[in-house]
Amino acid sequence: MKRILTGLILTPFFFYSLVAAPDWFFLLVLAAVGLFCFYEFLGIAAAHFPNAGFDLRRNPAGYLAGIFLLILPQGEALYLTLFALLLWMLALRGRPLSVILPSTAMAVFGVIYIFGSWRAGVGLHTLNPWWLLFATAINWTGDTFAFYFGKNFGRHKLAPVISPGKSWEGTLASLIGTLLLGVWFLHWKFPHVGFAPAIVLCLAANITGQIGDLCESAIKRGAGIKDSGNLLPGHGGWLDRVDSSLFSVPVVYWLLQQRWILP
Repeated sequence: MKRILTGLILTPFFFYSLVAAPDWFFLLVLAAVGLFCFYEFLGIAAAHFPNAGFDLRRNPAGYLAGIFLLILPQGEALYLTLFALLLWMLALRGRPLSVILPSTAMAVFGVIYIFGSWRAGVGLHTLNPWWLLFATAINWTGDTFAFYFGKNFGRHKLAPVISPGKSWEGTLASLIGTLLLGVWFLHWKFPHVGFAPAIVLCLAANITGQIGDLCESAIKRGAGIKDSGNLLPGHGGWLDRVDSSLFSVPVVYWLLQQRWILP
């Protein structure tokens, strides 16, 4: 019940934020979600080294780098390079030498993983806000198909070590359900997209989204934790809610740069 109630609250809010809200409000929401996700990611990263005595969540450099990557003009590679060097220098202060490399690498990776993906979301929003809604909502829809169908009919485990609750039946239901709804959505909002490109976009978004879910589950299980946070009742943390979109959004954005997708 908590999962359903949370979804009923979040769905209209994010629909407005992605499709109807002014650009400044959209960026504000995207940045806020990114900061929550980054905080939770750093918590997972710290849990991998419980005896190291460091907590990257207290270092403002990563949060600032993420915001810069999200809102500043072109030049992402330069920002990330300077951020990596800065973080490396800051890591030299009063920290066991054995954790300098992993702590720096995890923070840089977290910025790319979360804010790099959201930067692609800004690009999709610039093309057309409905593209961003497609790249994100297709995974929320797929998660719903997978959760309820897998719960009732799942018999064969998809990845028992990483995520014991996921099944091949749920995965297939997610793929078929989002394919049908996604193709219909693209025909409705983007009739100039051909049938074959629409199928490719739907399959790519769903498959990469499900892989993104598994990747986040893997680092959580490696850290010995169940959820990335507890801010969203029934869903866990913000990173748990958007882990699929963090993979699908940049993939959809990249595909839309290919001329055979958008003539």
